[in-house]
Amino acid sequence: MKYSIIVPVFNRPDEVDELLESLCSQTLRDFEVLIVEDGSKKPCKDVCEKYADILDLHYYLKDNSGPGQSRNYGAERAKGEWLIILDSDVVLPEGYLAAVNQQIENGELAAWGGPDAAHPSFTPTQKAISYSMTSFFTTGGIRGGKAKLDKFYPRSFNMGIRRDIYLQLGGFTKMRFGEDIDFSYRIVEAGHQPRLFPDAWVWHKRRTDFRKFFRQVYNSGIARINLEKRHPGTLKLVHLLPTVFTIGVILLILLGAFGRIMMVYGQPEDFHLWYWVVVAALAPILLYALIICIDSTIRNRSLQVGLLSVPAAFTQLMGYGLGFIESWWKRCILKKDEFLAFEKTFYK
Repeated sequence: MKYSIIVPVFNRPDEVDELLESLCSQTLRDFEVLIVEDGSKKPCKDVCEKYADILDLHYYLKDNSGPGQSRNYGAERAKGEWLIILDSDVVLPEGYLAAVNQQIENGELAAWGGPDAAHPSFTPTQKAISYSMTSFFTTGGIRGGKAKLDKFYPRSFNMGIRRDIYLQLGGFTKMRFGEDIDFSYRIVEAGHQPRLFPDAWVWHKRRTDFRKFFRQVYNSGIARINLEKRHPGTLKLVHLLPTVFTIGVILLILLGAFGRIMMVYGQPEDFHLWYWVVVAALAPILLYALIICIDSTIRNRSLQVGLLSVPAAFTQLMGYGLGFIESWWKRCILKKDEFLAFEKTFYK
C-alpha cells in the first residue's frame, strides 16, 4: 500500500460524501481511506458504507479531541508508505493522486503540500471566500498556487508526509488551531524541507458563510501568537499585516465618524475642513474595496462574486487581526499559558 488518505470529520456527512465520490474517480488506485469521526453528533457512517465496496475504506468513531489528534489516530492505523492529510471539505480532481505520485517518483523528499482552488459549482459566497484566501491583495499568496518551491509549509487541507517521519515526529500536537503549521515547522526543524506540488491541487470549500469564515480566521489569528511561542522567530512581517490593517481601518472609521459629528455640531466656518477629514478617512477604505471588487470580478468573471469579495476580504483580515490582538494580550501581556488562555474557547 503506497498511500493512506486520512480525513478527520466533525458533523459533515455531506462533505464526506462529495470527497469520497471524488476519490472513486482517481486514475491511480493504490490507496486506502481512513475516515476518523471526531465525536460527531451527525456521523457519516452511513455515507461511508455507500463506498465500502468501491474504496479500501476504514471508518473509525472516537471521542472528540480535535482534528490534530484525530489525524494521529488515523496515522496509527494506516498501512501506507505515505500519509495524505485532507480536510473533509475538499474535493479532488481525478488526476490528483497521479500528480502526487509523479512528483514523488521524481525525487527524494519527506513531505509536501498542494494548493487549492474554487470549483465552478461553489456558491458566490464560497467563491468570494476562496478569492480572499488566495488573493495577492489580501495575504493569500502561496494558497493560490504560487510557484515557489522552497520555504513552503504545508497546510492540513492538502498535505502529505512519509509515514515513518510522521510517527517519528509524533504527529500533530494538542493545539486546537494552527496545529498543521506547528507540524510543518517541526518537519523543517527535524532537517526536512517540504515542497509545494503545484499540480496536486484540490477544490476547497472552506466556510459557507461569513460568520463561520470569521470564526475560522479569528482562530488563525489566535494561533499565530501560540506558534511564535512554540517556535521563536517564526513570526514574520506578513503575519502582522492583518493586525495593522485592522487597527488602521478602526482608526479611520473613528476619524471619519468624528469628522461627521463635527460637520453637524462644529463651527459653521469649519464645515469644509471636517468634510475633507471625512473624505480623507474613508477614501483608503473605499479604494481598497474597489480594488478587491474589480480584481475579483475579473478573476471570477462575476460581478456578484466581486461584490461579495469585499466583505470576504475585510472579514479575513480583520477577523485574523482581532484574533491576533486577543492572543497577544493574553499570551504576551497577561503571560497566560496557551491552554489556560483559551481554556473556555478551545479546551473545555
